[in-house]
Amino acid sequence: MKKLFGLIIVAVAIGFALMSSYNGLVQAEEKIDSVWANVESQYQHRADLIPNLVNTVKGQANFEQETLTSVIKARSQATQTKIDPTNMTEDQLTQFQQSQNNIGSALSRLLVTVEKYPELKAHDGFMNLQAQLEGVENRINVARNKFNEAAREYNQKVRQFPAKFTAMIFGFKEKPYFKSASGAENAPVVNFN
Repeated sequence: MKKLFGLIIVAVAIGFALMSSYNGLVQAEEKIDSVWANVESQYQHRADLIPNLVNTVKGQANFEQETLTSVIKARSQATQTKIDPTNMTEDQLTQFQQSQNNIGSALSRLLVTVEKYPELKAHDGFMNLQAQLEGVENRINVARNKFNEAAREYNQKVRQFPAKFTAMIFGFKEKPYFKSASGAENAPVVNFN
C-alpha cells in the first residue's frame, strides 16, 4: 500500500512538473505570436504608406517610371509573403525578410532619385511621407528586436531541462531569429566626387 501511495505521489509530482513546463512553453509561444503580430503591423504600415508616396512622386511629370515600378512591385511581393508564427521556419523567415529588404532597397533607390527633383523635395506632402517612412523604419527595427528577444526567451525554454522533454513530447520547436541583411556588416562607401 505504501508503494502504491508513493507511486501516486511521484506520478502527481511528475504531472505537475509537466503541466508547469507545458504552460511555460505555451506562454512563451504566445508572446512570440504577439510580438510577431507587431512586426507584421509595422511592415503593413510601411506598405500602406507606399501608395501615397508613389502617387506624390508620380505627380512629377518626368519622374523615372522604372523606379516607381520597382517600388510598386516590391510592395506587392512583400505583402503576399505571410508567415504563421506557430510553424515558422528559418527558410520562411528568410524569405519574408528578403521580400521586406526588397521594399527597403526600392524605397532607398526612390529617395536617392528624388534628390534630382528639388521641387518634389520641397513638397510638404512628400516631406511628411518621407518622415513617416523614417519613423516606420525605426519602429520596424524595434519590433524585430523585440521579436528576437521573445524568440531567444522561448528557444531558451525549449532547450532547458526539464522543459526540453515537454517540448519534445508536445512538438514545441525552436523559432528562428531575424538576421541582418547580407552586406550589412560593411560600412557604406561615401564618395563626394
